[in-house]
Amino acid sequence: QVQLVVSGGGSVQSGGSLRLSCAASGVNVSSYCMTWFRQVPGKEREGVAAIGFASTGTYYADSVRGRFTISHEGNVKNTIYLQMNNLQPEDTAMYFCAAQFNGALGCDSGSWSKGDKYSYWGQGTQVTVTS
Repeated sequence: QVQLVVSGGGSVQSGGSLRLSCAASGVNVSSYCMTWFRQVPGKEREGVAAIGFASTGTYYADSVRGRFTISHEGNVKNTIYLQMNNLQPEDTAMYFCAAQFNGALGCDSGSWSKGDKYSYWGQGTQVTVTS
């Protein structure tokens, strides 16, 4: 049974940092495209960052590139992380992690941010950034 457990959300002031974790069971994160999404009520879900097979290839939304970093400890903790620095109020959202098996193909550059491509989802964690 596949399970993705998300933790690490919270409330910070603008310019602050948070690190989200997504602990996986039933999947080897090294063999999946693992992606962080976020969603604000009334808006479309947004792909934030993705990491593929054995960390070969990472992808970021333009809105977070240079501020967020995705990584994983697939061999040790089977967990992926999203380090979020210089957080801004527009980063306020519910954050989710998702997984799709792609093996050595990693994440697809054209579709990594499309939520309907993912089979497995974790529960959300709220990130709130105040100015």
